[in-house]
Amino acid sequence: MASAAPAGPPSFLLTPSQGEAARTLMGHVGELPVPSGDTRLLATVVTIRAARSGKGNITGSDLRALRLADPARTVGDLRALGWEVPDALLDGDPDAPSAILVPGIGISAESPLWFGLTARSRVSGWVARTISAKPLKKTSATVRTAALFLAAHCSSTLEGRLPEGLPPECREVLPELLARNFLVALTGDDFELAPAVRHLAGRTEGEPVAPPARDPGRTRSRKTADVYDPAEWERWKQSATPALTRHVAAVARCAVCRPSPGRVALAFMRSTPEPYVDNEVRVAYAAWKDEHPDRGPEAAVLTVAYRERHGHGPSYRQLCKGLGWRLPRPLGTYVVRRLLDNGWLTCTGTVPWTLRPGPAAQEHGIVLPAQQRGTAEARPVSP
Repeated sequence: MASAAPAGPPSFLLTPSQGEAARTLMGHVGELPVPSGDTRLLATVVTIRAARSGKGNITGSDLRALRLADPARTVGDLRALGWEVPDALLDGDPDAPSAILVPGIGISAESPLWFGLTARSRVSGWVARTISAKPLKKTSATVRTAALFLAAHCSSTLEGRLPEGLPPECREVLPELLARNFLVALTGDDFELAPAVRHLAGRTEGEPVAPPARDPGRTRSRKTADVYDPAEWERWKQSATPALTRHVAAVARCAVCRPSPGRVALAFMRSTPEPYVDNEVRVAYAAWKDEHPDRGPEAAVLTVAYRERHGHGPSYRQLCKGLGWRLPRPLGTYVVRRLLDNGWLTCTGTVPWTLRPGPAAQEHGIVLPAQQRGTAEARPVSP
């Protein structure tokens, strides 16, 4: 009987970009003025859960699973920082989630931890997997917190260097990580992660990623779809207002999107009718929205960040992709239109790439930089 092939090394939990999000999280937590590793570990778990909404849900069972030396004192430490922690977390139903309000993060363009939905979820899972790794069984909260810092700052080759923001209490317990085989080497500020926990590496060195194989038939279809009449496009631009012409130029020269000339021309010249929404899409939306209660603020914040980087607003598809909403096109279109109807977003008629925060978002302080400076947008179509 043939023997089974040996298993390969475990896959990384994080992509290089998600690893960067993990390092951002740990850098933020490392700067918190907390008195102990217990408090820093609880802050890490809650912070990543609150990264998108400003509120992180945690149950009493979750709290016990962290094996903190004094949970009540640790909760008091967070409250001393201004975190709003419900009493029920300590003395209520252990399976009922308690929402902890974390100041300074969440629904804001200035949030230091504004991650996409997928990145937030993956980093949260990485935190849970790291602190429960086999070498860390029965270790203190400080040791597990130190493990998070080192794993986040480890390359794909399992080599790393201690981050400058490593808290003092974490630095003191590094020898225990070596003794427990979480590390295989620790020399000065250089360390090497053990192969058994390779999957936890934050991958500080970006790896070249081969482009996905393309279906030749699909490539031809895309090129065909972008075919346009240059003369007609010139006539259209001649009839456009100066503001619209500037907007077209901003989209066409975007160094991030790099749209083809045909895509730009057809997007602006096409007349986009109101799509028919069948009952199946409405039912799917009703289920989807219940799982995304913060969809309005999240979408508005993304349009601000998107415009800062691109010089124009996102398309419907780019908005959904940026938020990690993997939706069929009919449902994605309906989601964005509902956000427009509810005032979280606004746009300039049917002009493409003009999504921006709407009146509801502005009431929550989510505005474009020009509005933050107290200057209204002078043009209906702005880059």
